[in-house]
Amino acid sequence: MASCLGVGVSLFGVSVQRSRNSWGVRVRSEGGASADSVSAVVNGASVVGEKEGSWSSIDKGNGWLKSKSSEKKIKLRDDVPQKLEPFWDDGYGTVTVKDYFAAAKDFTQHPDGGPPRWFCPVASGSPLKGSPILLFLPGMDGTGCGLIMHHKALGKAFEVRCLHIPVQDRTPFEGEPLKMATVDVESKLPPMQQFEKVSQNLTALLPYLSDLASIIPKDTLLWKLKLLKSAAAYANSRLHAVNAEVLVLASGKDNMVPSGDEAQRLRKSLQNCTVRYFKENGHTLLLEDGIGLMTVIKSTYKYRRSRKHDAVTDYLPPSLAEYNYAFTQVTGLFHFLTGSTMFSTLGDGTIVKGLSGVPNEGPVLLVGYHNLLGLELTPLVEGFLREKSIVVRGIAHPELFLGKLESESPEFSMIDWVKVFGAVPVTANNLYKLLSEKAHVLLYPGGAREALHYKGEEYKLFWPNQQEFVRMAARFGATIVPFGAVGEDDIAQLTLDYNDLMKIPVVSDYIREANQNSARVRDVDSGEVGNQNLFPPLLLPKIPGRFYYLFGKPIVTKGREEILKDKNSANQLYNQVKSEVEHSLAYLIKKRKEDPYRNFVDRTVYKAIYSSQHEVPAFDP
Repeated sequence: MASCLGVGVSLFGVSVQRSRNSWGVRVRSEGGASADSVSAVVNGASVVGEKEGSWSSIDKGNGWLKSKSSEKKIKLRDDVPQKLEPFWDDGYGTVTVKDYFAAAKDFTQHPDGGPPRWFCPVASGSPLKGSPILLFLPGMDGTGCGLIMHHKALGKAFEVRCLHIPVQDRTPFEGEPLKMATVDVESKLPPMQQFEKVSQNLTALLPYLSDLASIIPKDTLLWKLKLLKSAAAYANSRLHAVNAEVLVLASGKDNMVPSGDEAQRLRKSLQNCTVRYFKENGHTLLLEDGIGLMTVIKSTYKYRRSRKHDAVTDYLPPSLAEYNYAFTQVTGLFHFLTGSTMFSTLGDGTIVKGLSGVPNEGPVLLVGYHNLLGLELTPLVEGFLREKSIVVRGIAHPELFLGKLESESPEFSMIDWVKVFGAVPVTANNLYKLLSEKAHVLLYPGGAREALHYKGEEYKLFWPNQQEFVRMAARFGATIVPFGAVGEDDIAQLTLDYNDLMKIPVVSDYIREANQNSARVRDVDSGEVGNQNLFPPLLLPKIPGRFYYLFGKPIVTKGREEILKDKNSANQLYNQVKSEVEHSLAYLIKKRKEDPYRNFVDRTVYKAIYSSQHEVPAFDP
C-alpha cells in the first residue's frame, strides 16, 4: 500500500487510554503540554467526555476539539524533554498486529455515532518541546488504529493525532474539508464487484477475518468504496498544485492495489515527493514487522520543527531498536568479518585499549584519514555508541544527500542509515552548528580524494593547504583528537582505479558525465585535494584482516585565542594535527604485525573456543 504522510497544526487533541473496556480521555495542548484539570471516563470508543459541563463533542465542521469553557487556562508542563538520548525506547517489538485487532474491536463493539473525530494515543506520551503535529488518516477500517505499532516511537517527536471515523458514519466526501492523499483505484467495475474483489484479498492477507467483519461491516465497506472513487477523483485533480513535502511508502507484495505503480505515479505528479519501496512487505505495510515509520521519516529528512529541515537541529539520535537492527542485520556480517579493535591515548601519552582517552564532553573534533570507500566508518560509529553512548556526527560529501543516487524504486539503503546515524552535508555552517551544540564531530580533511584514492596511495594524506577546521575548533574551544585507521588493504585489493576506468570507453563516458553533474566541495582549491572525481572503484576481496584505530592525544584549543588571530599559530596547529594522524597510521601499520588474531580465520577459531561474545584480543599497545 502506498502511504502518504502530512503534517498539520491543531490546538488540542484528545488522549485515549484503554482500561477494562472503557477509555480514559484527557485534553493535551500544543507542544506536549497536558491539561490535568479535566479527566473523564466514557463507555465504548467515544472520544468525547464531559465534566461539569465544560466539555463538548468534537466540532463537526472541522474535526477539532473545542471546549465550552473558553476561559479555562491550560497548565503547561515544565518537564517537557528538550532532546532524546541515544538508545531511547521506541517501543518496536512490544506491539503486534494482534493489538491492532484488539483496539479496533474495542472501537467498534459499541455504537459510537457522531462525526469523524481526532484522538491522541496515550502510548505516544509527551513529545519533545516544539514538536510538530502528525495527522494520521485511517484506511478502509476507519478506526484510526493503523499506527498502533508506531505510536510510542512517533510520540517522541510528534504530537500524534489519529482520525477515527465511526462505523455508522455516512458523511459524504464532498461535505468534508479534509485534504486526503489517497490511492487512485480507477476501475470500470461496479461497486459490488469491487467489494467482492477487495474481500477476497482481505481473506488472503489478514489472518483475523472474523474480526474484520465486525470492524468493517459489509454495508460500511460498500459505502467507503463509493466514497473512495469520488475522493480519488478529487485528489487526482489537485495533485499538480501540491508543493508540500510528501513521503510515499510502497509495498512490493501488495495483492490488493498496485502500490509500486501508484508510488511512481505520485512521484511524477507531485512536485516534492520522496518514495521508499519495501519489496518484501504487503498491503498492511505499517502493521508488519521490519518497518519503523519513525526511522523512515528521519532517514529521508522529512522530520523538521520549523519551515525548513535542518540536518543539525532537527536530528534525532538512534533508538535502541535502530542501533540493534543496523549493526546486526545491515552491517553485522561486515563487523564479524573485520573484527575491529580500537586504542586511544590518555593525557599523559599512554596508549590504552578502548576509547577512554577520547573526552566524553564536547565539543570534540575527530580528525583522521579516510580509508578506501570509507570502510572504516561503521565500526567507528558503532564503537562510540557501544562504549561511550555518543553519536559521532560525520561531515559527509553532499552528493549523498541530493537523491541522485536513488533508483526509480528506491529501497531503504545504506545512505538512509548514514543519515539515521548522524551524518550531515559538509558545509562550514553545519560544522559551526555542531560545534556550538558541543557535539562529537567526525571530519576527514582529505574527503573524497582519500576515500577514492588510486593504486599505491594507501594511507597517504591529501589535505588542503588552508587551515579549514583549526580556527573553527578554536572559536568554540573544541578538543581536537587526531586519529588513524588502517585495514583497507587487509580487506580488499584495489584492481581498477580512476586512471584504469577512464581508459574504458563506455565507462569513461559515464564517469565524466556523472562528475559534470555532481556536487563539488572544493571547486576553487588548487592541488591534488581538489581532484575529487567520483568513480566506482573495482575491488578484489581478500580473506578479511582487521581494522585498527588509534585516537591520539587530545589537543585542547580552549584558551588559545591566538589561533583565531595569528595565521602562523593556526598553521602550526594544523600541521601538528596532520603529523599526529600520520604518526597514528605508521604506528598501527607496524603494530598490527604483532597481532596474533589479525586474520579472520584465527579470530573465528578464538571465538569458537572461548565465546562468540568475547572480545578477541589484539596486540599490546
